[in-house]
Amino acid sequence: MSIGLIGKKVGMTRVFTEEGEAVAVTVIDVSDNVFLQQKNSEKDGYTAVQVGYEDQKESRLNRPEQGHVKANGGSAKKKVLEFRLESDDQLPEVDHPGVDLFEEGQWVDVIGTSKGKGFQGVMKRYNFQGQPQSHGHMMHRRPGGVGAGTDPGRIWKNKDMPGRHGNYRKTVQNLKIVQKRPEDNVLLISGAVPGSKGGYVVIRPAKKKEGPVQDLKAKEAPAEDKAES
Repeated sequence: MSIGLIGKKVGMTRVFTEEGEAVAVTVIDVSDNVFLQQKNSEKDGYTAVQVGYEDQKESRLNRPEQGHVKANGGSAKKKVLEFRLESDDQLPEVDHPGVDLFEEGQWVDVIGTSKGKGFQGVMKRYNFQGQPQSHGHMMHRRPGGVGAGTDPGRIWKNKDMPGRHGNYRKTVQNLKIVQKRPEDNVLLISGAVPGSKGGYVVIRPAKKKEGPVQDLKAKEAPAEDKAES
């Protein structure tokens, strides 16, 4: 797995390509990401980094969380996630990951929590076709028969029934970073992502499509330009 970012969904808009084509994008704020802890295979048995997002009062953390923050010299964060890496060589040497973690045109996966819909019927929840809408019929949107009249004579577990809908953890794969704006610390990602405005999302490099990933190692001094031959 590669290092990702935690962000907050700002909303949707559109941008125009050089060819004049309008592309719908979701604006995601990634301004407050911080590396809280690095884990290595020698000490912890595996390689990972913990990323925190958005400051909050330390008093809102419980005692173990406060001790973890103090031990690593960080600050209290609302969201903390751990990203596993394949080897210790991939551990970053910077403290604040940002938009430079990704490149324009790169494919990413976005994870979020979908909007809650409350209690819903089977037509909205499971896309049931519904029953006849003709005059005299009295069960237009109801599910119909759900149990057997003989043995076993009960409703089987996991049967599609009315109930709570939405508020699910969703992953949308293979979205493209259309633009990144370092001055605003936002990413413009093609298409829609799960959740409402202000919701937290996780952005990670796409698992099913390869793309450029910015190296977080300390950059070497640029070599002198070669004289033109």
